Amino acid sequence: MSTPAAAVLPPRTFRDVWLISAGHGLTHWYPATFYVLLPLIGKELGLSYTQIGFLMSAQHIAGALSNLPGGMIVDSIGKKGYLMAASLFWVGFPYALMSMTNSMWMLVICLMLVGIGNNLWHPAAIPTLAHQYPQRKGLVLSFHGMGGNIGEALAPLAAGSLLAWFSWREVVVINVVPGLVMAVLILVMVGALTTVRDGDKPRKEGVNAGSGSSNWNARQYLRDLGSLLRNRALMLICVSGGFRTLTQVGLMVFLPVYLAYEQGYSPIAVGVCMTVLQVAGLIAGPIAGHVSDKFGRRHVVLSSMVLTGLTIIGMVFAGQSFMFIVFVALVGFFLYAMRPVMQAWAVENTPKRLAGTGVGLQFTILAIGGSIAPATFGVIADAWGVYTAFYFLAGTIIAANLLVVFVPKDSERAVA
Repeated sequence: MSTPAAAVLPPRTFRDVWLISAGHGLTHWYPATFYVLLPLIGKELGLSYTQIGFLMSAQHIAGALSNLPGGMIVDSIGKKGYLMAASLFWVGFPYALMSMTNSMWMLVICLMLVGIGNNLWHPAAIPTLAHQYPQRKGLVLSFHGMGGNIGEALAPLAAGSLLAWFSWREVVVINVVPGLVMAVLILVMVGALTTVRDGDKPRKEGVNAGSGSSNWNARQYLRDLGSLLRNRALMLICVSGGFRTLTQVGLMVFLPVYLAYEQGYSPIAVGVCMTVLQVAGLIAGPIAGHVSDKFGRRHVVLSSMVLTGLTIIGMVFAGQSFMFIVFVALVGFFLYAMRPVMQAWAVENTPKRLAGTGVGLQFTILAIGGSIAPATFGVIADAWGVYTAFYFLAGTIIAANLLVVFVPKDSERAVA
């Protein structure tokens, strides 16, 4: 008789969840710092809204191109712990190079390198967590997302505070220090992650599945990839997530620029606002993940998307009043609440042997959405005003909501 899925769950501990979530926080620390520095970089280099948008679109295009190959690497060679470590190094190093640039094109190259490294993380980390905790996917992926939120919440405050005393170039150099410390910690964590599984076959397979498989071949892999592309539920979830990412990236890139250029906020005030956004998301993730495990993914995603669109519109109308901060917090709460839920939903509709590729495909589509957002927002803001561009973002989350409606009702189940 086969062993029930629950019997192979790691007993009494979320140690692996905390280890991987901590690493995820580092992958988000540097991009979140850059968002606060971006208004100053834009002014020094004389960049328009359109040029700022192009910078960030280039990063997401690089991510879109690297996600699927990254997923294939994960499924074919395994060794997910080492791939996570490689991703962490690849994310941090290009930001140190930015301190030496006086050209927009050098910034583009650095950001594209970040996009490649950052998107190697998810195909390794998300399937590892989802398959070790099959009955609690929403919750553990929300903790993984919470790690990213913590990184994104602390980084703007740190960067905004440092900008009160240092130039953005000096801040970039100083910011290497926490990255180096975290890199050492992550190497220790990854070593522990590998060691823990040496005597535990079910859990070892969960981390290193795919390595050394004699049955793997490219032709069969391409057929399997084609089956993923024909999976209606998976593709609708992924494309809807792409629109959600479009909304998120547009806000993350241009909310600091809007606050600095249009509202006259100081760097530290900009950092506080971005931290409020992330703290709200940090609170929302575990709540939404747990509720979706109990009552289903669809209801959480639909309600979160509707409320995100409404709160973005409210944020625009609030102007410089105190309610602006309230709406920023609400946007962060509802926007980030759905992220781990959609990740869990996508994993449930992906065969386990293709887990890395499925996540790579999902994040490819997310990166495409992210690449569209900054350039489109910048063009709209330059042509018709920044407020019109925020209405555009509200419209994109409505489009995401409409796609979710067409996801098959029986999609909330694990695929063998």
